Amino acid sequence: MKDTLPNLIERIEDPIFARTNVIPWSCPVPSFGDLSSSVVATLGLNPSNREFVDDDGDELDGEARRLHTLGSLGLSKWSHVTSWHLDLIEQSCCEYFRKNPYDGWFRSLEFLLSDANVSYYGRSSNACHLDLIPYATARKWTELTPKQRTTLLELAGDTLGLLLRNSPIRILILNGSSVVSNLERIAGVTFEKREMKDWTLPRRSDAGVAGFAYTGTIRQVLGVKLSRPVGVLGFNHNIQSSFGVTTKVKVAIKNWITKSAKGVVACGHAKSNVRRKSMRV
Repeated sequence: MKDTLPNLIERIEDPIFARTNVIPWSCPVPSFGDLSSSVVATLGLNPSNREFVDDDGDELDGEARRLHTLGSLGLSKWSHVTSWHLDLIEQSCCEYFRKNPYDGWFRSLEFLLSDANVSYYGRSSNACHLDLIPYATARKWTELTPKQRTTLLELAGDTLGLLLRNSPIRILILNGSSVVSNLERIAGVTFEKREMKDWTLPRRSDAGVAGFAYTGTIRQVLGVKLSRPVGVLGFNHNIQSSFGVTTKVKVAIKNWITKSAKGVVACGHAKSNVRRKSMRV
């Protein structure tokens, strides 16, 4: 993360970013949680503006603060960032789930991970959250223009590859069809798609909204080659915002993730334990 942050911060002051609706005073968010100790990462589109502002649109401050901003770092512009500021930003990202996480959003994903022996929370957490774009925008991703979304992917889509390349992440869990399609785009792959009957969202007027599972691997992201293939598990329903995602559907998705990921996660744990033991010798 430390190698990636300076470049991400430098990009914020690029004039092109002023036209993408990125919140200019918010720090980039390479990861939510400690990437260096995670074997699984959930993947979203980009950080919510609620990581930085309250219901009234005012900057979070004091105990309510989640991540750093120009104001919290005592800076007037990002070009004044020092290594000390970078350390503070990295620390706030790594310790995100130990302080004031946006539980209204993350607890839904935590539920899906809960039977696979991975978690965002606790001192021994082994999962984190990543986004395709590490910048918060004032408006939701779906409210951005197609040009704004394309520009953000072109300017910052390689970040995911840079983060994954030297991380212990073995599985990415994709939250929603937009995440699936955009990752396919920047990774140059097409994931296997399978309809899951027990994931159908009920509707009174028709047969319901079909549920689909996606599986595959990625080996590069926008030209950034990964050190090894990373497995992908995805679902088309956005757990937090898709209308009518029932508890029954969430449990079905959780069971699928547990069955699909458990072997890989166990292997990741074993390798992590070997690394820890070797470090103590």
